[in-house]
Amino acid sequence: MALISKKEVRVRIAPSPTGHMHVGLARTALFNWLFARQAEGEFLLRIEDTDIERSEKKYEDEIIQGLSWLGLNWDGEVYRQSDRREVYKKYLKKLIEENKAYYCYCAKEELEAQRQEMIAEGLVPKYNGRCRSLDKVDAKKPSVIRLKIPEIKIEFKDLIRGKVEFDVGLFGDLVIAKNLENPLYNFAVVVDDEEMKISHVIRGEDHISNTPRQILIGQALRFQMPIYAHIPLILAPDRSKLSKRSNEVSLLEYKERGYLPEAMVNFLGFLGWHPEGDDEILDLKKMVQLFDIAKIQKGGAVFNQEKLDWFNNQYLRKLSAEEIYECLKPFLKENKIESPPSFIKKVIEVLKERMKTLIEFFELADFFFNLPEYDVSLLKWKDQSLPDVKIILEKIFEAFSGVSDSEFHSKKLGEILNSLINGTPRGEVFWPLRVALSGKNASPDPLMITEVLAKIETVRRIELAIGKI
Repeated sequence: MALISKKEVRVRIAPSPTGHMHVGLARTALFNWLFARQAEGEFLLRIEDTDIERSEKKYEDEIIQGLSWLGLNWDGEVYRQSDRREVYKKYLKKLIEENKAYYCYCAKEELEAQRQEMIAEGLVPKYNGRCRSLDKVDAKKPSVIRLKIPEIKIEFKDLIRGKVEFDVGLFGDLVIAKNLENPLYNFAVVVDDEEMKISHVIRGEDHISNTPRQILIGQALRFQMPIYAHIPLILAPDRSKLSKRSNEVSLLEYKERGYLPEAMVNFLGFLGWHPEGDDEILDLKKMVQLFDIAKIQKGGAVFNQEKLDWFNNQYLRKLSAEEIYECLKPFLKENKIESPPSFIKKVIEVLKERMKTLIEFFELADFFFNLPEYDVSLLKWKDQSLPDVKIILEKIFEAFSGVSDSEFHSKKLGEILNSLINGTPRGEVFWPLRVALSGKNASPDPLMITEVLAKIETVRRIELAIGKI
């Protein structure tokens, strides 16, 4: 295998637009992108839409949107296999003319009968080569195009898995096209990789069985073999394979749930790879510096939702209230929140350390925009009686009402509450106030809430709580 210099590195992400863009594809794209950018090489996007019946434009659009959202910019145009049929046709004709491929006319029923017969004899089922030596092409009969496969072993070095070997004599002659107009996946991929000068093929381990077939096709066409690297699959918590047709793993579904692209990139990068050191918060620039494809693990990486939430929370904490507000804008419209931006930013400042996602803002912040509803019993702290709660709230109401608007801030109000404690448990004062303001048993510090609500609304809610008792 010829050595490839850094600047000759060309990789590709080559998805089929037959389902939602899933996190596995996003992680593969990220590893390709990091590898290319580190080498100052090129990262190409190729849409493999030869499966006409299952390919849909909406899925192609989703792939492009997903890569753009993650910041994984590609070099040059978007390639589509559907635009390259004449190229594949040229190479198919070449193989037939050189007697390396041939038309096969065996019906499905014949092939199944052959298969069952071989299984009954304890043999590995494969095509028996019946049409290999036919002299004439019968245009009237249905056919496929098969590549002649030699009885040899194929060996290649995988950057992640090391030496990999296949006995290709067990394959039988491979079907590489339905006809000259309709190449199959393995054939089109090999031609594309050669013509696009792809130096490294970095993809999921579910493609490893395709590799010897693609090497055989490349050898028949006298192509330069790329360097392969097969990365582990992303697994569900039960260690089953994630399906790309599940909305639960659609990349853009996470965008709609309020995850930040920086957090998703960081999370995906750590699925099956981890740099040296303890740093877990890495942006794309830092990941490019540290990425080492040889350190990708061989075993499957489990998708941990709690870890993704942790990453997202860490990135939200780093943003200012203004930046989070900008991210929230489309969600605010969707949730019909029409409060002044200045008020919303105050709410964000109070809640941002508690938020795991942008969408969670609306669950945490509902009481800022609407009067809270709660059962009166929630006002009690532990064994506190409702009459005692009422006395405390009345004292708070009276004290807060006497504070001027200019002094209505957490420091002043904190001094008032501390004076009311007077030897009683802190919770007997702060808990009823928290519930009166938020209607929740878990919320930010009530003094922080008062600063956002301001005097009129704070006093009103305390009065309403007194009225409930």
